[in-house]
Amino acid sequence: MANLDSYYLRTEVSNSDLTELKNYLYPRTQYGDKEKAFKFGTLVDALITENERVHYSKRMVDDVTYSREDFELGLAMREALRKEARKDEFLRAVLSNSDTQKFMVNKSQRFLYGNFEYTLDTRCKWDWWLPGFGFGGDLKTTFAESQNQFNEAIDFFDWDRSRAWYMDIAGSQQDFIYAISKKNLKIFKAFIIRDDDTYKRGKEKYDELAFKWWMLFS
Repeated sequence: MANLDSYYLRTEVSNSDLTELKNYLYPRTQYGDKEKAFKFGTLVDALITENERVHYSKRMVDDVTYSREDFELGLAMREALRKEARKDEFLRAVLSNSDTQKFMVNKSQRFLYGNFEYTLDTRCKWDWWLPGFGFGGDLKTTFAESQNQFNEAIDFFDWDRSRAWYMDIAGSQQDFIYAISKKNLKIFKAFIIRDDDTYKRGKEKYDELAFKWWMLFS
């Protein structure tokens, strides 16, 4: 039986819930194998942030087995991130000092949609959380082959919405994304500051979906 993370059994609204609602309300063409991409992302997350879940001799995370090709690519991507950390002091601190896979719950979080105020119980789960600094960030795998392509992916895949959602649950003033390319093993970075363009765009996205969630399910 798979290891069922208790986080996913919780009832508070998550960014993933908003994604599912968006897909239902505004369906669009899905490119590639979404399930396969999610499975591979789980492998890379585990290799970097939850190493205790990885069974190296069996190429498994929990009870899920990976092909040799995927497992070796995951290891290569982890090594690429570690190599980047040798010259990136901030990333080195993230890998050394973060709490990983830390979840937060915000009961009765206040939202304002136009002039209408309402509340939702919300949750999020950080890939990296820096407890001494009061902010965290996200790890992504990407098909992007350049920083410009990665910047476009932030908007296309709503990673800006995710980061604004997480920031507002935590009350943090900044955030970051590190992404590893599945194509060329390059590392791409994004740093978000509260009220910058990325944050504002992400907040606008989640404001619409959170209000629709409240209307439909509250």
